Amino acid sequence: MSILGNIIWLIFGGIVIAIEYFIGSIALMVTIVGIPFGLQTLKMGALAIWPFGRDTRVHERASGCLYIIMNVLWLICGGICIAITHALFGLLLCITIVGIPFGMQHFKLTAIALNPFGRDIVSI
Repeated sequence: MSILGNIIWLIFGGIVIAIEYFIGSIALMVTIVGIPFGLQTLKMGALAIWPFGRDTRVHERASGCLYIIMNVLWLICGGICIAITHALFGLLLCITIVGIPFGMQHFKLTAIALNPFGRDIVSI
């Protein structure tokens, strides 16, 4: 079932979201300062291209002030806009019964867009 959901996701906009994340990742990695942020957008692009059957988990190494500082910088530099966009698309898709699974995937992307540092993508 997750393969079918992923194929439908790709056809109806998932590929566009993933390409935008990959282009943003390349643009961020051009500068040395943007490399950590580019790696996180690359991780979000990988989740955006195939979201069904995968989830995000906070890994046990995610303690300390560096993750907090990087997540705060992420939110200030545009992460909050990405999270709001995914949340709005999730709400819009959850209005219909058919769109609920796809809305839930946008909520999953909202969670990683709010704090990408210290999160891993795992198969479920």
